[in-house]
Amino acid sequence: MRHILYLLGLVVLLALPQGARAQQQYWLQIEAQPTLREAEDRARAWSALFPDVAGFTLGAGWYALTLGPHLDRDSAQERLVQLKREGLIPRDSYVTDNRALREPFWPTGMNLAPAPAEPEAQPVTVPEVQTLALPDAGTGTDPAPAPEPEAQAAPPEPSPPAIIEESPAEARASEALLSRDQRMELQAALQWYGFYNASIDGAFGPGTRKSMADWQTANGLEPTGILTTMQRDTLVAAHQQAQAELGLQTVTEQEAGIEITLPTALVEFDHYEPPFAHFREKNGSGVRVILISEPGDQSTLYGLYDVLQTLEVVPLSGERSRAERSFTIDGRNGTVASHTYAELSKGLIKGYMLIWNPAQDERMGRVLAAMQSSFRSVGDKALDPGLVPLSDDSRRSLMAGLEVRRPELSRTGFYVDGSGAVLTTREAVEGCNRITLDLRTDATVTFSDAATGLALLKPAQQLSPPAVAELLTGPARPGQEVAVSGYSYEDTLPAPTLTFGTLEEMKGLDGEAGIARLSLQSLPGDAGGPVLDGAGTVIGMLMPRDTAGSRKLPDSVTYAAQAATIATRLTEAGITPHASARSGAMAPEDLSRMARGMTVLVSCW
Repeated sequence: MRHILYLLGLVVLLALPQGARAQQQYWLQIEAQPTLREAEDRARAWSALFPDVAGFTLGAGWYALTLGPHLDRDSAQERLVQLKREGLIPRDSYVTDNRALREPFWPTGMNLAPAPAEPEAQPVTVPEVQTLALPDAGTGTDPAPAPEPEAQAAPPEPSPPAIIEESPAEARASEALLSRDQRMELQAALQWYGFYNASIDGAFGPGTRKSMADWQTANGLEPTGILTTMQRDTLVAAHQQAQAELGLQTVTEQEAGIEITLPTALVEFDHYEPPFAHFREKNGSGVRVILISEPGDQSTLYGLYDVLQTLEVVPLSGERSRAERSFTIDGRNGTVASHTYAELSKGLIKGYMLIWNPAQDERMGRVLAAMQSSFRSVGDKALDPGLVPLSDDSRRSLMAGLEVRRPELSRTGFYVDGSGAVLTTREAVEGCNRITLDLRTDATVTFSDAATGLALLKPAQQLSPPAVAELLTGPARPGQEVAVSGYSYEDTLPAPTLTFGTLEEMKGLDGEAGIARLSLQSLPGDAGGPVLDGAGTVIGMLMPRDTAGSRKLPDSVTYAAQAATIATRLTEAGITPHASARSGAMAPEDLSRMARGMTVLVSCW
């Protein structure tokens, strides 16, 4: 009897028109994965909790995991709310229909291909089922074959029903039934696609209406500024699917004290190296996120602003802005783009850095918008510097785990006027793509003189030097003690050092005029530094050693351009040199303070 009922049901099913079998169905999309293997692994895990897990391809290499099907949207929505309330599915799960889903991949052998919109129900004719004669157990004879039913013509394929759109009045009436959360969701979707840039408040004012009209125009629809029910469903479903593909989720990083929305399909937590929490790329996405968290004050914030710009992941091109309690850095070249933000509040510095390939600008712009709108500091803690063991070098640099961009070479210069003009050696600025002063201020070359070996730099923005060089106006006294203020170890140390020696004579070994010969042990980074006497007067500028010639001089023999030569060249360039009226000898600490104030690190990139 059971076999007869099964055959009867099968015949009835086969007799249904195809359109009736392929009804519109609704699903709860709970997850999306970028590979089939990951999707199948997650499907197995979900199947232990729910009996109706189904998987479909989404296109663009993504795979959706769903629960269903449900025959109407209301029942699907009701179940969605219930499962979210119980915490059984992710908070970003949503209701979708057949149109958003493609080929099924889970369970294996499932035939739940997405269907077109549900057609009108058609009358069903059930063919007569012939009684099946069972074999006679007593005689063992076969029953006579039943006569074959006459072939019946297949029912005609129903035409898809015409889609009847709402009028603007009907659309406005259906819109009035939306909750505030639904209205905010629409604004968020419009903002996601770049049509809306105001606050998400659920109020449909002129700005929201214009963004709706712009969205309609972009999609080839009449720009009424009022979305119909179908248009709203399409927009929200597309937004939810796009977010699912990126895995956008609110992440609370407890150690860093930061809450932020991150693209969890593209990045995953890697490790802590205070003041950073590193999120590495996932599945070859080419995307990285670094959270910034440390205690500090304004000077710490400004120092971080300067140091971050030396990283390889912060290219030199891009806008920078620094306010009293925050900063923003955008960097971009052909292979790397990054956005960095940090702010100071209540003695804590919190921020983030997003790094991506410029080829992904469109979707990473949406990720960045989500991060910007969701970022906030939580709690009253920052990353503990002792959270993980770090070397002393890593602690000092604040750049543990990140590759720091270094200049090609660094030399020394000194301020020669109150606007921040810097004198240095011609060697320091030859062939540079970029020149910086103290690693943070860009500068351009005003002149580079082959005859004297001098070069003058003008900062991109006017500076206020702590001290300006005062040049000697009379003859110098051979045999006196002098000091050179210079960055002996280039950009390794944060401040210049003083190297002491003796002024031997006011000419070269071959009698060359305009230079002074010193007995002093200098390093390459010292070149361009001011040579000072005991009163703090600048008697010259240290020149680089000549390493190209055939004659090798003792290491203690160095040369300096005389103050008179410097004064003449500055005057020709339109700068009035400061003449010194100093006499006597300064205390060593005062001399050191004056030297630090006028000395500048000149870097060639």
